[in-house]
Amino acid sequence: MIESLATGAQTLRAQGLEKTLTLHRRTMAGNVTRLLPSTPCPFRKSEKSMITCYIRYIIDPYKLTEFESYGKRWIPLVEKFGGQHHGYFLPSEGTSNVALALFSFPSLALYEVYREKSFQDPDCQAAFKYAEETRCILSYERSFFRPVFE
Repeated sequence: MIESLATGAQTLRAQGLEKTLTLHRRTMAGNVTRLLPSTPCPFRKSEKSMITCYIRYIIDPYKLTEFESYGKRWIPLVEKFGGQHHGYFLPSEGTSNVALALFSFPSLALYEVYREKSFQDPDCQAAFKYAEETRCILSYERSFFRPVFE
């Protein structure tokens, strides 16, 4: 699973698509169901633009406690690698199987460094393994945004 995502990212870089935003979607079984390059980001002037990662999870509503524990593991891990975590957002009213996470990095390049280091970090690997063992996450989609503050 981890190797296939890393290989996909290396392929995009090799094809010169590193400045292209991508949407990753995978199941916890480790299958990459989508690795779609989208249109090049027209507003990106440089790799120094802040990037916010938005993750939309489809979770098992009967394993909300396990998913919350998973989220609490990742907040300090993102920050350990230079990101700013904005939190996990768990279902409250309405849909019971959708959760969100938001975190930012100073640039897409630094986000990619975080992703590469997370594959080698024992704490990150333990968090990945926890999600696989508890099966609290059924699937997720990852998108990237440029925040506007002013």
